[in-house]
Amino acid sequence: MTAHPRLSIGLPVYNGEEYLAESLDALLGQTYEDFELVISDNASTDGTEDICRKYAAQDARIRYLRLPRNVGATPNHNRVFAECRGELFKWASHDDLYARDLLRACVQALDERPDVILAHADQAVIDGDGQVKVPYEYTLATGSPHPPERFRSMLFEPGGDDFYGVIRADALRRVKPMDSYHHADRTFVAEIALHGRFHQVPELLYFRRDHPTRAERANPGKRSRCVNLDPRRAGPLHPTPRLLAEYVWGFASAIRRAPLSAADRRACYRHLAAWMTSRVRPGAGERVEDRAPVDPAKLTVSVDALVAGREGRRA
Repeated sequence: MTAHPRLSIGLPVYNGEEYLAESLDALLGQTYEDFELVISDNASTDGTEDICRKYAAQDARIRYLRLPRNVGATPNHNRVFAECRGELFKWASHDDLYARDLLRACVQALDERPDVILAHADQAVIDGDGQVKVPYEYTLATGSPHPPERFRSMLFEPGGDDFYGVIRADALRRVKPMDSYHHADRTFVAEIALHGRFHQVPELLYFRRDHPTRAERANPGKRSRCVNLDPRRAGPLHPTPRLLAEYVWGFASAIRRAPLSAADRRACYRHLAAWMTSRVRPGAGERVEDRAPVDPAKLTVSVDALVAGREGRRA
């Protein structure tokens, strides 16, 4: 690692011992090597600390930080970004897997497109054993040169996991840090999209793991999910209606803060009004990803062949 790595990877974790080592192997085995990996342990009570210290002792690119108490997932995500030094940044999940060329492909996409502020690759959902369950097509118009078109697409179209893309750090610093209301990650990424175009690498390089202890599975209710994001949401001043209202207000505030022309700002507000109206229709409460189109050609992709540390697991 160079004294000032070009890319910083932030990995917030809490009680991630089951899949953490696999994710670390996948990240440390990347073909792009000019990065630091900053792990922020949210006061884990399982074997997470031992795993992190073991890997940090073996690879100088790792910086391991441990919080004295659990501050919630959102503050931990924001903290790990604040600790990073690279001109590029990526959040990484402790249970996901990454093909060897993911970082290289994303950094190259940004280098070749100076006006693009975020690059990611095609994704598939994998099971606990790392086998492909659902490979999604990316249909979002985040590459459009028109901010209202990007914003409308993120409101209405399914698919995408751009939160885990490689982002220009200076662009990330221009947006409001992620909040902890219902679907705050969606408003956060939408605000990033109002600042610049995204690029989707058309290769299956990112594998998002679905398992029973995943945060969304362990906290199925809107309120419990928000409390997991920030324990301060457990108080009586944060009822579910407020958490939903903050979700809508998050989009409106993103439009207000973004560097848009008057015409583009009006167009974004119109799209938001249309989206709010659409939410009263049947089926509006389903997860966006549940309606994302599936690419059946990628169902037979071998994760073991693409991800470092999984060689020889299956014939």
